[in-house]
Amino acid sequence: MHLLTLEDWTTSQIEETIARSLDIKKNPSKYRAKLTDESLAMIFQKTSTRTRVSFEVAMTQMGGHAVFLDWRATNFALADIRDETKYLSRNTDFIMARLLRHSDVQIMGEASRVPVINGCCEKYHPCQAISDLVTIKEKKGTLEGLKLVYVGVHNNVCNSLIEGCTRVGIEITTVTPRVNEWAVDKGLLTRAKRTGLYKTTLDAERAVQDSDIVYTDTWVDMEFFLDPKFKEEKEKQIRQMKPYQISRELLKNSDAWIMHDMPIHRGYEIEADIVDSPNSIIFDQSENRLHSAKGILIELAEMLKT
Repeated sequence: MHLLTLEDWTTSQIEETIARSLDIKKNPSKYRAKLTDESLAMIFQKTSTRTRVSFEVAMTQMGGHAVFLDWRATNFALADIRDETKYLSRNTDFIMARLLRHSDVQIMGEASRVPVINGCCEKYHPCQAISDLVTIKEKKGTLEGLKLVYVGVHNNVCNSLIEGCTRVGIEITTVTPRVNEWAVDKGLLTRAKRTGLYKTTLDAERAVQDSDIVYTDTWVDMEFFLDPKFKEEKEKQIRQMKPYQISRELLKNSDAWIMHDMPIHRGYEIEADIVDSPNSIIFDQSENRLHSAKGILIELAEMLKT
């Protein structure tokens, strides 16, 4: 009954959530009272724009209420996560947690009597992946048989994209010259390889030539991008990744849609004008975080009834 990773859900549940999210976007009035008088606790140990806004607005527009909790201003920072989660789950209908460590998200899931949603951790970002699939389905009309190329760092977003794409029939190729070791999930990669839909290469130019979607993410984790103590490592990482920038040169033989989960560092992982190019669907993708948040909440509410 949780969404800690996409592995928690069946393929039919993922596909049902994608379809419902698109229906919500087209017919929002149908869902206006879907979560009347229900509450969502949103706890943030990491910074956020899209995750907070999408879930808070989602609850409001469906008749519910969201409570924002900054980790540092709560007793989660002082006490046992299990104890605080047990209390929180006795007062709300859902918990969305954006935490630094997946192990803590798992503890919350074990302790909670209500559904826990992983709003992003160092290993996974399932809400982003569902929203991405919603956007692809909206733009392409289908998922199965498409080709997506992810160019960047192998991180939490990459993990959830691999899981999501291979579950719904999208061929995904990753071009990841750098890997965040803390994000490695060997079990996920083993499952993905068995599908025959997951490939990896360092030849970005060849990979993007026949792709339907080219996807990138920030090269430097948001926690470190502006940290002066991380300056030397940041510059090292940028030098390593610069040849893999999403640029006009890289895309010269491609007519693919361009995706980025945001926040964007223009001029780093993606050339500034590519963000606003006709092939960019980045802001449609970010808008769909709202509709997919609604879809996720409703899917979890439906699971509770069965």
